[in-house]
Amino acid sequence: MSGGMRPAVAASLGARIRAARQELDLSVAALAENSDVSRRMLTQIELGQANPSIATLDRIAAGLGTTFAALMGVGADAPPDGVEVWSTENGSWAVLLDAIDTADLSVETWKWKLVGEDVHPGGSGVPSAGSMVHVIEGSLEVVDASGTQVLPSGASARLLTDSGRTYRAGDAQVTVFLSVSLQPR
Repeated sequence: MSGGMRPAVAASLGARIRAARQELDLSVAALAENSDVSRRMLTQIELGQANPSIATLDRIAAGLGTTFAALMGVGADAPPDGVEVWSTENGSWAVLLDAIDTADLSVETWKWKLVGEDVHPGGSGVPSAGSMVHVIEGSLEVVDASGTQVLPSGASARLLTDSGRTYRAGDAQVTVFLSVSLQPR
């Protein structure tokens, strides 16, 4: 199960994207070209009618000259428990806890829970300095073109974020982990 954004989060995010685009005096077509996201998808996102992937939102943020975390409203004034960005009916979720933006880099801290057969695609497709994960509970399987890496509870690893990968709970049980992503601005 791939899951998605809660409708209220999607609507709020769409409004922020539209406001940022208009502030830059960009048309939907210009942002589509800058972000490599179709005009139709951008329009649906701005209207809160789409369930975009985090990778798509990373490309839109880059096209706007900002970061995903900034579009989500996470940073200095972030809610103390973060913002739930992704969830599934099975109880899996991803919460963007906090972010720090510099002129060149956005550092995002995430907390994840994956339940049963739920998976989440990772890697934004945007070249990056990488990410780090730390498993709090259960085991985490990271699947990419080179194979499957299994991280037991208490383990940490560094990952390249510009390569495609999938996260899933080991043995289709439950895993909780933290990730820190380094995203270029």
